[in-house]
Amino acid sequence: MSSGAEIDHRAKAKTPGRGARSNASGRYELIARTEVDDGWRDEAPPAPNTSIGVFSARKMLTFNSSPDISFDRSINPYKGCEHGCSYCYARPNHAYLGLSPGLDFETKLFWKPNAPALLERELRKPGYRPAPVALGADTDPYQPIERELKSTRAILEVLARSSHPVLITTKGALVARDIDILAPMAEQHLAAVAMSVTSLDPKLARAMEPRAPTPRKKL
Repeated sequence: MSSGAEIDHRAKAKTPGRGARSNASGRYELIARTEVDDGWRDEAPPAPNTSIGVFSARKMLTFNSSPDISFDRSINPYKGCEHGCSYCYARPNHAYLGLSPGLDFETKLFWKPNAPALLERELRKPGYRPAPVALGADTDPYQPIERELKSTRAILEVLARSSHPVLITTKGALVARDIDILAPMAEQHLAAVAMSVTSLDPKLARAMEPRAPTPRKKL
């Protein structure tokens, strides 16, 4: 194998514990950032740390009119997702923040501390008609940072007080923590939870979803 091929292989190597293979600039940036291996680096760079920033949201309910989607409204407690699934369709949204859909998406996360207050205000608006809302349609509402920040739980508390129906899709086993809220809602046909299981093969699952719970833990 030529040295050029070796350099190309190293440049595209996956960062341990992360799903992305690069950190290319977002599509809306004026200056593109490209990683190049000039041969001076003998070892892989250290794995990037996860940072959490604050995003001041102006609203929580996002509406859509797509005939291909089974719900017309959604709530996303977080931007970015530490699960780092290599196939995640939400990655391009990080470009709107001036960040990369690659490693930035799974290492530079944002939460919305004003989410519960905003949601309660929106649900009380005159003329609002309840319908099932998808919680975490963009990024996982039960990704690791939820354990500490509890933003998803706070949103569920608002929905429960309002008797508002909710649909949850997640890879996070942490959803079981909120059974005290979800079980009473489910008894009233107000809550449904879908657990995303991509593969039962733990090795394959770890490659595709490096920071999501194992298939056994999901089951």
